[in-house]
Amino acid sequence: MKKYGKMVYPIGVLLFGFLGALVLIKTRPSVVSKQPDVPPPLVRYISLKKQDLRLKVRTQGTVKPRTQTTLISQVSGQVIAVSSAFASGGFFAGGDTLVTIDPSDYELALARARAQVAQARVRLAREQEEAELAREEWKRVGKGKPSDLVLRKPQLAEARAAIQAAEASEEQARLNLDRTRIRAPYAGRILSKAVDLGQFANPGTPLTRIYAVDYAEIRLPVSHDQLAFMDLAFDFRDEIAPAHRPEVLLEAAFAGETHTWQGEIVRMEGEIDPRSRMINLVARVKAPYDRGSNTKRPPLYVGLFVEAEILGRIVTNVVVVPRSALRGQDQVLVIDKDTRLRFRNVNKLRTQGKEIVIRSGLTTGDRVCISPLDVVVDGMKIRIADETNAQSDDGSSG
Repeated sequence: MKKYGKMVYPIGVLLFGFLGALVLIKTRPSVVSKQPDVPPPLVRYISLKKQDLRLKVRTQGTVKPRTQTTLISQVSGQVIAVSSAFASGGFFAGGDTLVTIDPSDYELALARARAQVAQARVRLAREQEEAELAREEWKRVGKGKPSDLVLRKPQLAEARAAIQAAEASEEQARLNLDRTRIRAPYAGRILSKAVDLGQFANPGTPLTRIYAVDYAEIRLPVSHDQLAFMDLAFDFRDEIAPAHRPEVLLEAAFAGETHTWQGEIVRMEGEIDPRSRMINLVARVKAPYDRGSNTKRPPLYVGLFVEAEILGRIVTNVVVVPRSALRGQDQVLVIDKDTRLRFRNVNKLRTQGKEIVIRSGLTTGDRVCISPLDVVVDGMKIRIADETNAQSDDGSSG
């Protein structure tokens, strides 16, 4: 009996526990799952307006002189004088004497040449007198027609030729004497010098390198695609160069500040670069070393690296959006009247700095999303940010 009681007691405890657990399961409260309430994303937008826009092409280049010359000695001799401007960076006017070579030998040569001219003229006068005497003598004693030799015509021709030769020698001596003074062919600046006082120069010796300061030129490489955005006529043989020249704005950092200059495109170079496949346009700036009205602006120095903005043609009825508004290659997000995002295909004309010029696909009044969104579904509900802030970046360009 005691053994039976020992077996019943544990079984009763287990049965009671099972029944208790079953009651708890049956009476537990039901759990209802609830999704968190996620608000639609907050976005900013720009409101578009069609406009007429002047296209711009950005490029860069280095300032070069329009005219650069190496002055070379045409005569030999010692350098006996140089101009006060004869130093790298020195300015000079057209016709200024930059270098003087010892003229002594050439002055003597000119004196000898003049004496030879005088002798030749005396000889011609003597031959003319003798020819006249020969003619008179023939009239008195001669018969028939006299020969040229009798009338001394060959001697006269020889005397006249001697005068011409002597005069040519005199002119050559005068030229050589004049060439002892090396003059500037134009107003300009010294780039470098190769001789100085006391040095001996031979014909062909380089004396100095100079450049003109009437204009500066900048070679600006552009692609053939960019030519489509410029109002630039092509050059053809036997055609007058077009009067219209696109303006170009130049910008450079110098002495801790950024400065600007204005020029114009004057020509297109004669070949496409075989390596880069670019063609060079040449911009010209007048009087790069004149102070002008802007007293704080430095000269447009030769060798200065500049950024250039070429003003191109005007396109009509286009819209401009920031580059951040473009998704993929040719889509933007437009906000519809129900405040939902819609994908819109657009036709790009070109990228211009931080902006995209749209030819078609958008119109006045369209609201384009400019906020970065990682995941976008067509028709997705959104919230619009403060409209005042949204309109501050209107995506327009002058």
